[in-house]
Amino acid sequence: MPQPSELPRLGVFGGTFDPPHVGHLILAQIARDTLNLERVLFVPAAQPPHKQDQAVTAPLHRFAMLQRAIQGNPYFEISRIDMDRQGPHYTSDMLSIVRAQNRGYELFFLMGADSLSELITWRAPEWIIAQATLAVMRRPNVPINLDALEARLPGVRERVVLVDAPLIEIAASTLRETVRRGHSIRYQVPDAVLEYINQQRLYR
Repeated sequence: MPQPSELPRLGVFGGTFDPPHVGHLILAQIARDTLNLERVLFVPAAQPPHKQDQAVTAPLHRFAMLQRAIQGNPYFEISRIDMDRQGPHYTSDMLSIVRAQNRGYELFFLMGADSLSELITWRAPEWIIAQATLAVMRRPNVPINLDALEARLPGVRERVVLVDAPLIEIAASTLRETVRRGHSIRYQVPDAVLEYINQQRLYR
């Protein structure tokens, strides 16, 4: 468990957000409340390294959808730092930039329990845990084995804080397929996001 700090806390939520859905927003809000985050910074990825072989919607559309998704929440912000720089786009580099731009803040990187188990395969995982505390969302039926991870990544145990989160079985890939089939994703994404998807005819 990380030691308490007197610094204001900034949550960093990276992802493809293709499209952003209510699950993203619920998890961000729970993290903010649970960890007393001053802000949550959403960082849409330009081209995630682990999705090089997948078609990803153009950054301008994903950014526009995310803007609409978080509008009205004064604690949520969006950053273009990944979209406005040359790739490849690694989390370790992104966190370095966020830290440089937000000196005087303690960083919390929001991630799921499934991602934590894969952390050792990410680029420079030791640098990631040096930059930010890992705010890990528990998932039902997803075990968290910190002993095994600590053996491979010494020091990680002290950089993890667990956050209880509800099971929200909404996946962006499923939403895209639902739209392709001509079915509705209403209530699974904010109304403003749904309106944008329909206007731009995304995922058809």
